[in-house]
Amino acid sequence: MLPFLDREHSIAKPGFSRWLVPPAALAIHLSIGQVYAFSVFKNPLLALKDADGSAWSLKEVGYIFSIAIAVLGLSAAVFGKWLEKEGPRKAMFVSATCFSVGFIVAAGGAVWHSLPLIYLGYGVIGGVGLGVGYISPVKTLIRWFPDRPGLATGLAIMGFGGGAMIGSPLGTRLMAFYKISGYQPIAAAWITMGILYFIFMMFGVFTIRVPQEGWKPAGWVPNTNKSALISSHNVEVNTAFGTPQFWLVWVVLCMNVTAGIGILEQASPMIQDLFKGHVSPTAAAGFVGVLSLFNMGGRFFWASTSDYIGRKPTYMIFFVAGAVLYWLLPHLGSVPLFVLVAGLLLSMYGGGFSTIPAYLKDLFGDYNVSAIHGRLLTSWSVAGIVGPLIVNGILDHYVAQHIPKDQAYPIILHIMAGLLVVGFLANLLIRPVAEGYWIKMPATAKV
Repeated sequence: MLPFLDREHSIAKPGFSRWLVPPAALAIHLSIGQVYAFSVFKNPLLALKDADGSAWSLKEVGYIFSIAIAVLGLSAAVFGKWLEKEGPRKAMFVSATCFSVGFIVAAGGAVWHSLPLIYLGYGVIGGVGLGVGYISPVKTLIRWFPDRPGLATGLAIMGFGGGAMIGSPLGTRLMAFYKISGYQPIAAAWITMGILYFIFMMFGVFTIRVPQEGWKPAGWVPNTNKSALISSHNVEVNTAFGTPQFWLVWVVLCMNVTAGIGILEQASPMIQDLFKGHVSPTAAAGFVGVLSLFNMGGRFFWASTSDYIGRKPTYMIFFVAGAVLYWLLPHLGSVPLFVLVAGLLLSMYGGGFSTIPAYLKDLFGDYNVSAIHGRLLTSWSVAGIVGPLIVNGILDHYVAQHIPKDQAYPIILHIMAGLLVVGFLANLLIRPVAEGYWIKMPATAKV
């Protein structure tokens, strides 16, 4: 691979401003966050007909998103140690390549009405791009901002939540444009998006920098307040994998994600079903964009807030307030109120993602935080399968029984409220990592 991508060529020179790093990370996360806009493609994909007139079911189309999220978590777990060694620049390049190629392969599936090809492109190849890209800047940001790890990771990871803000209108408008122009709209839109996103992600590849060994902010003193679960010691990734804290945090993230992904994956059709005749497909795409804004803003707001109130109390807010709001959501008869409550839920969903790297850093130190974070994202893989399965399985059942789909949503969203109660209990049990798990060496590992 190009020598330019090697870690040694991305070490910052003296005087480099650490505030130039978040925009580089943001370029990657804003791009791969397009996956959250997948719901705008669901109805167009459902409308595609094979030569014999057959069409795909809601569950079959839902698997596209599920596979992408599942591969995201698995690839993050598999490549986490590789990233620790090779550095963020090479990882970002791999992410950009896989993410863009995935679009192009999936476009072939839309042209030839091949669902396996879409699974391979958008799901597997694109999913690897998602996973590698997602974890690529995390440790670098934490090392540049040891004084504000929540703020730093929030700045980057908010881009992933905001990806739909760009991806939703972009996908909708490209499909409309290519339909008028006589091209297969989904395929042409995906090819165009693959090219555009690759170019944009190269900005992150060229501008990312890692700090020199031993660098720290002027005047910064590490916080060792054990009551806030902040440790000055480090835990190696394989050791961390065997601690109860890892698996409790795994459950915490999994429950939060499963609930939120149920709204995101079905956002556009859901608001059209619940407010039939009052919300057009274009307005529904706007709803996806609004959710993206809340998702994006929540990632920054809640992660920054966690620097002051702690990670554990932040998650307590997510689970208590979230359970109540999920229970109420399907019973709201006002479109503006529905959008507001759904937005608040998505802000806490996004905040869960941006707060988790700092939570892991507090518990396990920053020595192997990227690799630990990568393994933890297997919870996202599980959630990415379970959440859509719950939603699409119940919806398909109602359709098969000729029951209006809007009657399915109370059951779906009440299940999501119950999942948050499970997350609340797991978060309640988290304690500082015992001394026996600490490594007896200084945290001087490469980024």
